[in-house]
Amino acid sequence: MSQAGLDLRNAAEFAIDYARKQGADQSELSLHQGTGISITARQQELETVEKHNDAQLVISVYKDKKTGSASSADMSELGIKSTVDAAMSIARYTGADDCFGLADADRMAGKALELDLHHEWQANEAQMLEIAMRCEQAAIEHSEQITNSEGASVNTYSGSAVYANSHGFLSEGLGSQHSVSCSVIGSNESGMQRDYWYDSNRNAEKLDSAEKIGLVAAKRTLARLGARQIPSCEATVMYDSGVAKSLISHFVGAIKGGAIYKKASFMLDKIGSDVLPEFVTIAENPHKLGASGSAWHDGEGVETPEYRAIVDAGRLQSYVLGSYTARKLGLESTANAGGVRNLTVSNTGQSTEKLLQEMGSGLLVTELIGSGINMVTGDYSRGAAGFWVENGEIQYPVEEITVAGNLLDMYQNIVAIGDDYDMRGSTECGSIVIENMTIAGS
Repeated sequence: MSQAGLDLRNAAEFAIDYARKQGADQSELSLHQGTGISITARQQELETVEKHNDAQLVISVYKDKKTGSASSADMSELGIKSTVDAAMSIARYTGADDCFGLADADRMAGKALELDLHHEWQANEAQMLEIAMRCEQAAIEHSEQITNSEGASVNTYSGSAVYANSHGFLSEGLGSQHSVSCSVIGSNESGMQRDYWYDSNRNAEKLDSAEKIGLVAAKRTLARLGARQIPSCEATVMYDSGVAKSLISHFVGAIKGGAIYKKASFMLDKIGSDVLPEFVTIAENPHKLGASGSAWHDGEGVETPEYRAIVDAGRLQSYVLGSYTARKLGLESTANAGGVRNLTVSNTGQSTEKLLQEMGSGLLVTELIGSGINMVTGDYSRGAAGFWVENGEIQYPVEEITVAGNLLDMYQNIVAIGDDYDMRGSTECGSIVIENMTIAGS
């Protein structure tokens, strides 16, 4: 462990001990510090260099069923004391709630797992700039119709983190995240369009090449030239794998404990119900090596399972709960304080091309705009862009339209999920095809 990691551990132990001495019944904290660099090149010249050097302490204390939280970037003894004092002061003025407090002590995670989360990128600033310039150059040189660039960026971050609580639980670890992205503008007689592409990974060696990322950005941009509106209609809609994840995100948001106990979700009282077609399973894989969402415990120290099916063969198995929301509902924590980790959505085996053929005619959505979603009713309306499909083949690009429906109906009307997984991020999902959606156009 680096000296920075040892410093964080000492700071955590000092803070927990000081909170106890100040009268806290329980306390917990998270600390992190890390460094990063972001470099952007535009028109084959360096545009920006940003260096990040951040540190933060967040502590929560519990006393007499009340809670207070405070944060600071000062990890000196004086800074930690001031932060704990602020949290204790806040706790005196909050309302009491029997559900406040740490997760149960017997749920604390055991032996730490090595999940391959840290791969420091050794590239220096000059090498990062060269990668960004290669990425942009590949996009620009692909076609004379690529007439401008919003730039290519290379980002790297590496940091250490500690979570500790007054049960005596303490974990520490290192993590990294790296990315390369490119955004360009194309033009022809019909006007101008822009699009982008990126890749991200904890391990820079697993990123797509700069040239591939630039080439994909250029091809996506050119494909949008000549985009038009279509008449309003009802049709089958296929969300490509990049945007299909948003449908899964809405689903997870609707089954989070906070929305459920507040009765502010369209998934209220759906445990044990068939909320998706039988061919759909949505599972959490928190221990997947090297994945962006991997963790051996959740944000409260509760041990995460190696595998958990949230939806099994279309049937909702459980909500997404931390200890507070679980107590509110009279249930057990699902080790999801801080969110879900590494979701995988099952598929029906088709490639992108096969899905288009099976769809026959309809709309392929490649970009979503805005967020017109009512999480209480499930009503859904979002701006979209993509391509109109006839006879299983893309005919022309489409823009300035809206796709609408109700999420409960949309989930039931899923007819296929492709095996064309987008592996970036913490949700693995293929393209999703949904029948009977309303499209508002010209």
